[in-house]
Amino acid sequence: MTNKIDILAPEFPESITEATVAKWNKKQGDFVNRDEIIVNIETDKVILEVPSPNSGILYEIIKNNHKKISSKEVIGKLKITKDNLNINNIHKNKNQIKKKIIEDAPPSLRRILSNYELNNTNKIKEHSINKKIKNNIETYINNSNCNKTENKINYEFGNDLNRKRKHVPMSEFRKCISTRLIKSKNEMAMLTTFNECNMSNIIKIRKRYGDKFKEKHGIRLGFMSFFVKSVIESLKNYPMINAVIENNEIIYYEYFDINIAVSTSRGVITPVIKNADILSIQEIEKKIKYFAENGNNGKISTDDLSGGNFTITNGGIFGSLLSTPIININQTAILGMHSIINRPIVIDDEIKIAPMMYLALSYDHRLIDGKEAVGFLLKIKENIEDTTRIILQI
Repeated sequence: MTNKIDILAPEFPESITEATVAKWNKKQGDFVNRDEIIVNIETDKVILEVPSPNSGILYEIIKNNHKKISSKEVIGKLKITKDNLNINNIHKNKNQIKKKIIEDAPPSLRRILSNYELNNTNKIKEHSINKKIKNNIETYINNSNCNKTENKINYEFGNDLNRKRKHVPMSEFRKCISTRLIKSKNEMAMLTTFNECNMSNIIKIRKRYGDKFKEKHGIRLGFMSFFVKSVIESLKNYPMINAVIENNEIIYYEYFDINIAVSTSRGVITPVIKNADILSIQEIEKKIKYFAENGNNGKISTDDLSGGNFTITNGGIFGSLLSTPIININQTAILGMHSIINRPIVIDDEIKIAPMMYLALSYDHRLIDGKEAVGFLLKIKENIEDTTRIILQI
């Protein structure tokens, strides 16, 4: 009895209309186990892993690598037969044995296999199934005309061999980032205003209570949670910044979902702290840690990346002194934090050294006038320099 079942793309949230097949981890004809990750789907926000719905043979790949797909679309088919319902039957075929051993080899060997076209296990000698497997494969590569796979780096040489250039295909994730940034720049009347903030107050709080905070809540007390709270209080005073223009209407948000820019190996993502106004400092810090850890390992969910009313980005962690951040699509403003630098400033008519941070607010001038933008940023400055204002909401 033969049975074929569909392999479906994941269900995307409303903010994601389409995605791209990033990479099939199996080829047509390969045996796969239930819940084994067989294909990765790339969106403009995150990579989604698609597990096999059952054990069986990957019968057909309908959507190949780099093809556009929609939510719940059929991207392949799995064949389930009586013979392959039992995973142990895979050991009946000698070539499959070799293949399984190769796939279970250490990362250094898997890199060799992925970099070269060694899809046919018949190319590898019978005695490869022993401790010399790596040496045998390397010998095969050196003695053959193996070519790099199509999605690897290509090198181009000019007349001078020391002046080589490499051509790397642009990832779908980076393409999406580029498209969104250009769209934002082209559709908004973007302007940036600046101010500076004395960070002495926050630094004293962290020094005084940092250890107790970590001991009680199991999380480090950072700077970002203070800025999230400060931004929320400022948005309450300037509701037009917690709004967006859509179809010749102004939509005012009456809730506070704050995006936090997180740098990952694939690029910058902006997960959302939803209902941040009702969260405590420790809850915000835990959310930020969750975003950082899961963003780097590709495990962040699409729900975490959906929505958001206002974005905070911190170029200061990379050493940036000043910048003009670009507004996220469907938002009206973005706050840029920067490096904390000890600088001479005037306090009570005296020159003193203080830890100062430049703040930048990029805003859509179609909706926000300069007066409101400057006032909003000044309010953030006041809240950070005197956190009692946040507690008293003044």
